[in-house]
Amino acid sequence: MKKRKVSIEDIARRAGVSHSTVSRALRDNSLISPKVREEIKKIAREMNYVPNAIAQSLLSARTNTIGVVVTSIADPFYAEVVEGIEQVARTAGLSVLLTASHRDFQQEIAAIDNFHRRRVDGILVTDSRINKNNSDQVGQIAVPTVLINSQTQERPEIFHTVTVDDFLGGRLAVEHLIGLGHKTIGYLGVGDRSNSNQLRLEGYQMALKEAGLPQNSDWVAISDEDNIRISDVDTGKKLLSQLFTAGVTSIFCYNDMVAVGALLACQELGISVPQDLSLVGFDGIALSCYVTPPLTTVCQPMLEIGRSAMQILLDLLEEKSVENLLLSPFLVKRGSSAAFGQGSGG
Repeated sequence: MKKRKVSIEDIARRAGVSHSTVSRALRDNSLISPKVREEIKKIAREMNYVPNAIAQSLLSARTNTIGVVVTSIADPFYAEVVEGIEQVARTAGLSVLLTASHRDFQQEIAAIDNFHRRRVDGILVTDSRINKNNSDQVGQIAVPTVLINSQTQERPEIFHTVTVDDFLGGRLAVEHLIGLGHKTIGYLGVGDRSNSNQLRLEGYQMALKEAGLPQNSDWVAISDEDNIRISDVDTGKKLLSQLFTAGVTSIFCYNDMVAVGALLACQELGISVPQDLSLVGFDGIALSCYVTPPLTTVCQPMLEIGRSAMQILLDLLEEKSVENLLLSPFLVKRGSSAAFGQGSGG
């Protein structure tokens, strides 16, 4: 594993002085005596400190803007994540520029490059497809970058991440359904979010395995629209009947919008939720409260995701040490799930 870069904080700790003293000494600020400046520079050389070119120029060339790349501006999940980003950015006196990648890697790279040319101070990217095989395409982007819910496990170390535990979320959803007495549980997923889709599926599978319940490939329906992604609602509508025909009494859906599509299909097919079929979503978007019946869902802490990612970016701008974050989702029980046997499905 690649060694973490030495920060100004590391030098300050070794020298026994403040973060600001080191920063001033490395910039030859006359407020620091020549002797102290030379001592700090010597320590920096010994520790192989490599200065961040962007951070060095912040005092004189900062634009006070942050670039945010989301998959879709219309996605209700990221509307709340961006709100969390803006809350922290606003407090720090920064403006937020927003653009969409539409889940396309080349558009993601183009958006990052555009932000770099606009000289933003830092970049936040949601659902990033960057991996070790193509990280060289963004290697020249010399601004701090934070990935939110990265869609690859091969995260290059030049980036920092804030991620929700998708595997845990999948387990929580299925354990809830198992606790309600369901034994034939389906999974309804999408095909182009490789990391989150795979981890939620693995959480689903692990929960079934630990409960000693059967697993059937007919109970897993994943959209094959790998390159041309149809809407999540349409995915739910399209695949719901396939799972219900296979005999499941409950379904864990990849996200809330997929679950909304499944609910609409149930209404069209005369399937009562939760009497005939229990549904659980994932995300916790506001819409999940207002559909009929209200959706049981695994909630991601959306505001916290945005706030945490923005705080990491602020720390990087100040050359502070940061750590990647893995946040835990939580289950919210509502009317779309019920005990097996309470209705005609039993």
